[in-house]
Amino acid sequence: AEPRAHGLFTHCFTCNKDLKAIVRISRGLAAVGFSTLRYDLTGLGGSQGDFSQTNFSTNQLDLRAASNFLGREHASPQYLIGHSFGGACSLSLAGQLDSVQAVVSLASPSDTSHLADLLAKRDPEIVSQGTGRVNIGGREYTIAKQMLDDFRSHDLPANLRQLAKPVLLLHSPDDETLGFEHVMRLYGLLTQRLGEVPPAAASLVCLPGADHLLIKNPADLPFVTHLIAAWLGRFAAT
Repeated sequence: AEPRAHGLFTHCFTCNKDLKAIVRISRGLAAVGFSTLRYDLTGLGGSQGDFSQTNFSTNQLDLRAASNFLGREHASPQYLIGHSFGGACSLSLAGQLDSVQAVVSLASPSDTSHLADLLAKRDPEIVSQGTGRVNIGGREYTIAKQMLDDFRSHDLPANLRQLAKPVLLLHSPDDETLGFEHVMRLYGLLTQRLGEVPPAAASLVCLPGADHLLIKNPADLPFVTHLIAAWLGRFAAT
């Protein structure tokens, strides 16, 4: 049958489109009529390119390229879903993609500079020597100073203060990677505004006991998938 809506799912920093949570959520959405394109950012998963030469700006370019592909081959995306750093990327571009009607942010940060600080602490040679090596999830990654500089050059809070589209924020108070203060700040940036931009229709759902990748509790992924599907049915279904 014709999909109710089409969307894009952007994965987290150093992850790929085959992360268990991304696959399960996308398949669950497909079962109820939502077509979701999962894709790999440059230098990760099945994509070509050098990961060490990527940054938040290239992530944005990749999302735009995926959006253009989806529009050319099927239909322009009506919703965006992003996990962790992919959520920050989705939130940063949602206002610039006219076809997008709603955004789902899953365990996302409230800025991009915090990751630069974290990487610099893990290996000071990134700054002093221009490149360094960081272990993330049991794998070694080469990180270049240009990546950190780019992360610090973006003002995600400024983007969020201007975003007027509906946003669903999902986060665990027990997230071991990104503290709950990040989602509280995201919610505040979207809803507590002064000036001409009205508050966004933001919804915040707490996921107690869940970990960052949603793999510890088997009940988390079905719950999150059902919740996203119900929410998209209100805001992004044709």
